[in-house]
Amino acid sequence: MGASWASGLRLYAAVATLGLLGRFTSVTLPGSLAVVEHPWVIGTALALGLIEFVADKVPVVDSAWDAVHTFIRIPAGAVLAWGAFGDFDPAVQAVALLVGGGLAMASHGTKAGTRVAVNASPEPVSNAVVSTAEDGLAVGTVALAVFAPAVAIALVLVAVGVTIWLVPKLWRLVRGRKRAPERA
Repeated sequence: MGASWASGLRLYAAVATLGLLGRFTSVTLPGSLAVVEHPWVIGTALALGLIEFVADKVPVVDSAWDAVHTFIRIPAGAVLAWGAFGDFDPAVQAVALLVGGGLAMASHGTKAGTRVAVNASPEPVSNAVVSTAEDGLAVGTVALAVFAPAVAIALVLVAVGVTIWLVPKLWRLVRGRKRAPERA
């Protein structure tokens, strides 16, 4: 589930991290996630992750990238959760798929909403700082999910709580920006 949540931030980094950990450490990935250990999957995830790393540092490109990836990150987060529970009963897999997709949606929605506010800032430094923090958070969450799952669960639960608290504030901010030109 940590990888599902992280995929909402940085899908390609999450997949590459899982693949590299599975391939080059003694970690055995659960269920059918071993597919991400294939060199082509790792290479593709790293290449797309590099493109995303650069795209995410440019405010206008970042916003467009996030809009397109709304339709990629959320289903991919669901598939990662489903794959992690590949050895379980199909009903458990279905629940994992739903929860994983929900976690990816929560993290992606919070990320995209926060970045709308950050990208609107006139100075360029905050965007790069927030983007780099998201890179580290995604990779770190996947590593925690593999090596310290209880810590990853706690982190994801805190993040979901922050999302529940933050989304109404982001909504008001975005709604306020849409109305501002009308007042002028």
